[in-house]
Amino acid sequence: MQGFAQEFTMAMGLILSGDPELWAIVLLSLRVSLMAVLIAAAIGMPMGAALAVGRFPGRRVAIVLLNALMGLPPVVVGLMVYLMLSRSGPLGVLELLYTPTAMIVAQVVLVTPIIAALTRQTVEMLDAEYAEQLRSLGVSRLASVPTLLWDGRVALLTALLAGFGRAIAEVGAVIMVGGNINHVTRVMTTTIALETSKGNLALALALGTILIGIAIGVTGTVSLLGARNGQQEMRHA
Repeated sequence: MQGFAQEFTMAMGLILSGDPELWAIVLLSLRVSLMAVLIAAAIGMPMGAALAVGRFPGRRVAIVLLNALMGLPPVVVGLMVYLMLSRSGPLGVLELLYTPTAMIVAQVVLVTPIIAALTRQTVEMLDAEYAEQLRSLGVSRLASVPTLLWDGRVALLTALLAGFGRAIAEVGAVIMVGGNINHVTRVMTTTIALETSKGNLALALALGTILIGIAIGVTGTVSLLGARNGQQEMRHA
């Protein structure tokens, strides 16, 4: 117990003193995960909305496949991206392996199905609620997508949160394609795993504390936005 207290005190010291190595790892983690979520949102939201309002052969199969992709094993994604970006792979000429860009690519593959599936659920429910009203105004299914996305913005923010949570907590895929290189591709999760195995618990605890703080902060912000949106809807009703 005394040993844990000592390590935790040292961890708090690293955080409060602004340790350069610690915060460089945190900033890289945020940069990689936020970029991955933005790219995944740009791909996944239109995809999910199209599945929600579209009516085409194979739609049900596409939805089942999308839901299945939400559970992609990270190590399999890491292997696929590794093979694509390795020197013998089709994208090896870009020399992206063991760079932050490779880590972003892996996270995009993992996060896109989550955002797309949650977007589809949100837009599909809103379409069922407003379909008759929109059709009576002469708005086609495809043209109604921006309106439905805006109306479901709080729920979609939750989808982005889920994607960010998956990205920021990822270990297997990013360590395979990033290599956990010091000052280059070392992010919070991979550093926690490495430093714990080395016995450097102070740095691991410091990063773990920040990681939990980020998760709580983002969740709290989304909950607050959801509560305010609910109050506004009640006022307008």
